[in-house]
Amino acid sequence: MNDTSKYHLPEGTSAEGPYDLLVTPESAGWGYSGLRILTLGPGQTHALSTGDSEFLVLPLTGSCTVTTDGSTFELTGRTGVFDSATDFAYLPREAEAVISSADGGRFALPSARTERGRFPARYGRREDVPVELRGAGACSRQVNNYCLPGTFEAEQLLVCEVLTPGGNWSSYPPHKHDEARTDTDGNPVESELEEIYYFEVSGGENAFAYQRVYGTPDRPIDVLAEVRSGDTVLIPHGWHGPSIAAPGYDLYYLNVMAGPGQDRAWLICDDPAHGWVRGTWDSQDVDDRLPFGENR
Repeated sequence: MNDTSKYHLPEGTSAEGPYDLLVTPESAGWGYSGLRILTLGPGQTHALSTGDSEFLVLPLTGSCTVTTDGSTFELTGRTGVFDSATDFAYLPREAEAVISSADGGRFALPSARTERGRFPARYGRREDVPVELRGAGACSRQVNNYCLPGTFEAEQLLVCEVLTPGGNWSSYPPHKHDEARTDTDGNPVESELEEIYYFEVSGGENAFAYQRVYGTPDRPIDVLAEVRSGDTVLIPHGWHGPSIAAPGYDLYYLNVMAGPGQDRAWLICDDPAHGWVRGTWDSQDVDDRLPFGENR
């Protein structure tokens, strides 16, 4: 059975209220991960109640001011996702926030349901975001590691974005993180995380890319989606990858992950049929089109 129509959300099909995209744990049919995309016109504001989830306010284009719990964060933002990494704000659960933008912009609001609330609202500097070049050759891509273990503290939320030059493959080799597993010595080797991919593709209205998701024998899933700017793919389980950037069209995607583990970790397992590909990167150079924009 092809599950593409169930897990591929084309632009506009999951819009609700003020949001261009609204994915909640309830709408996705899982327990933790969420994502909202908010567009504000010049001078507009938006009130956000975080409820039982922690959030980031992550500019895609434009700048904004975030006010919450007596604190104000001025986010410089960026002109576009391919131009630079961005600064961001963290909002804890049970918080009330107001997002305002003098000049307008588009903002990603990734979220994770959590039962704890140890961390206060705070600002993430763009200069502190690790920019990683991953893979080599036609598997070269750039990863901006905003909110991962070791880069920014949160309860459950994991957020990064991946930029792939046209013609390259990323999220490759295919990998999964849908069960908590340990090796024979009891060391964790895989974590259980739901994942959201939100896409933007350079090159105008005809620009496109592809996303593949497939399952294990005991948990089947079958997705092959042609994605365009504003599309989203939900990954409840299974191997995911490749994300394929068509020649001539650079690919961006925002990854949002969360799960039930009390130890916040991102541990993946490669598909054994394709994991050998990693071994070929040692003899190849990283694509000289990387990094993108101001990160060069």
